[in-house]
Amino acid sequence: MTTDRTLGRIVPALRTTEGGGFIVHRPFPTRLLMDFDPFLLLDEMGPVEYGPGEAKGAPAHPHRGFETVTYALDGRFRHCDSAGHAGTLTPGDVQWMTAGAGVVHSEMPDPEFAAAGGRSHGFQLWVNLPRRDKLIAPRYQEIAGERIPTATSPDGRARVKVIAGEAFGVQAAIETRTPILYQHFTLAPHAVVTQSVPAGFRVFAYPIDGAGFYGPGRQPVEPRHMVIYGDDGDTVTFAAGDAPLDLLLIGGVPLNEPIVRYGPFVMNTEDEIRTAVADYQAGRMGRIPD
Repeated sequence: MTTDRTLGRIVPALRTTEGGGFIVHRPFPTRLLMDFDPFLLLDEMGPVEYGPGEAKGAPAHPHRGFETVTYALDGRFRHCDSAGHAGTLTPGDVQWMTAGAGVVHSEMPDPEFAAAGGRSHGFQLWVNLPRRDKLIAPRYQEIAGERIPTATSPDGRARVKVIAGEAFGVQAAIETRTPILYQHFTLAPHAVVTQSVPAGFRVFAYPIDGAGFYGPGRQPVEPRHMVIYGDDGDTVTFAAGDAPLDLLLIGGVPLNEPIVRYGPFVMNTEDEIRTAVADYQAGRMGRIPD
């Protein structure tokens, strides 16, 4: 017998700017919620319509001690790093970057997109690494949109892209350092989904578009709010209203380890943060080739 998880908090995403000045909507970390172990940050980038030459990005900056997961919905994002890795994310693509011991990278609009302008929209999730993995070698997993597994509910009224974890019997292709689920659901009007979630996972939903209803009490929630489920069951429920519903479902096993943050460095102690800063300043995380 399954038990549906109740709802915990509903946290609004706050508008702020990042990188070179692009607008994001952020449910955490903010004054309302600092983190959601094992996750450190969720940014919705856009959606925004750029004119020619207006698109902005994040110039060269370092990371150590965690992973960044970038999911492109619209636009074209160019990235390159101090290890010589470079590529372009197009709509539907995912980049799962394990920064580990440290990498310097940039995330900028693709030059052709920047010149022409257009709609830009995407998400970036920061996933904390456990103490044992803080200083592993950097690694990239880049999955083109057409290679991300998809599944359809038994009644055919809901579809999901399985970026991490499992949904409707379909397993993700991405390997994660700790148990993670990251899924993009699209529901037809009035569709209802009851999704299994593993024991021990902390889980939240983030509506992208469309008003939806969450939990056994069918709590109505508008987009740009983080819907936090309780830890008291093995399924979560969400439903669409009169219009289609688009949402992310994200969860993971908490690390329950100390967190010390300093900008793009996330470690377990202040001494480790001081070492990260010194390593970056001394060039030991490398530099992006000209």
